[in-house]
Amino acid sequence: MDELQELDSRFAQIRKELADNDLTKFRESFLDLHIYEQGQFYQSITEEERALMYSYLSPKELADMFDLIEEDKETLKEYLSEMRPSYAAQMLASMYTDNAVDFLNLLGKKETNKYLSLMSNEDVAEIRELLHYEDDTAGSIMTTEYVSIVANQTVRSAMYVLKNEADMAETIYYIYVINQEEQLVGVISLRDLIVNEDDTLISEIMSERVIAVHVGDDQVDVAQTFRDYDFLALPVIDYDDRLLGIVTVDDIIDVIDEEATSDYSGLAGVNVEEVSENPVKAATRRLPWLITLLFLGMATATLISKYEVLVSEASILAVFISLITGTAGNAGTQSLAVAVRRLAMNDDKKNNFLTIVVGEVLTGLVTGAITGITIFLIVTVWKGNPTLGFVIGIAMMAAITVANLAGSLIPMLMDRLGFDPAVASGPFITTLSDLTSVLIYFNIASLFMSHFM
Repeated sequence: MDELQELDSRFAQIRKELADNDLTKFRESFLDLHIYEQGQFYQSITEEERALMYSYLSPKELADMFDLIEEDKETLKEYLSEMRPSYAAQMLASMYTDNAVDFLNLLGKKETNKYLSLMSNEDVAEIRELLHYEDDTAGSIMTTEYVSIVANQTVRSAMYVLKNEADMAETIYYIYVINQEEQLVGVISLRDLIVNEDDTLISEIMSERVIAVHVGDDQVDVAQTFRDYDFLALPVIDYDDRLLGIVTVDDIIDVIDEEATSDYSGLAGVNVEEVSENPVKAATRRLPWLITLLFLGMATATLISKYEVLVSEASILAVFISLITGTAGNAGTQSLAVAVRRLAMNDDKKNNFLTIVVGEVLTGLVTGAITGITIFLIVTVWKGNPTLGFVIGIAMMAAITVANLAGSLIPMLMDRLGFDPAVASGPFITTLSDLTSVLIYFNIASLFMSHFM
């Protein structure tokens, strides 16, 4: 029996214990699961079965599971609505503060205040401290559950603090050193505490070169810092260098997943998370882009109609329209994907605008020239008409160069204007490339009309 079958078998047994109202066996079996597996089980059962779970598990036990649960906004709201308000409030208060804030941000102001009114003043203060930060910033994803010490403590004293606060901290691998003004002045690792003598002063072994992020930094920039330094956690400071919280790697993984999903959605012109939506809802999400692209497509059709006389006089030109527009569209989409990736990695800041433009033009010319020569040879042999091959080849090279440049410059321009560059989606670039390719193709072909008659 493989692991998946074994897990399914365990889930079936736990469901039976739940249905039989066997409290002792259910708790023993359920709590023996890994927290991630607990979440999988919870999401696989019915609302009636979950109602039984709420009576068998404490809010704290459920909170541990909800710290790891990944679901869409509406489903998470449904889960909360199934619970008694006081039970849900206790569960939220028992979660890590940053995760509880993420949960509350899904709700309306009235519902949020309802749950906060049922919590202790201490819990409310911690949650409200994070609620006011703007979305997608370091402040919105940080947690205030960390361990801090002062520089004039000894290792023995620091270990005492660590042991007392470890249970509430989200991570203990890094311990941050602050001064009397709560400014961040150093960092020390758990290993440093373990290997040094008890009487050693923290100031003697701490690292004063601390990599930190500001509370207002964009979460994408924070993720980039994690990637660059391979940290498990990063301190978050205000503009007076006071330590406000930490961002942990598990939250950054969520950010990376969120940003990747956003990029995929933008490149495809559709919400890629709609896989579980009903057909009507999915169609409603897709239609705006499709209708917009339909009008852009109509512009291409109108442009082709302007060259109707040219096509009627040299009908062979119509054979290659889709070939040129399709190839140019593919080139534009490739360039778009690279540009969005470059912006995500902040590589555009390492190069000036002119360098990027020249680079994209050269890339377009090289790929266009090779593709153009290839199609020139194919058309010449196929149709026995070198002039036609030349026209197709030159048009292909020009169309690819323009599409390549557009695919790179449009997301860069959108980024400079403050918009998400991924919104310059693949379908949009492809349709735009169709328009420019047709214009280039027929204008070049019109110069050689006498050779097609």
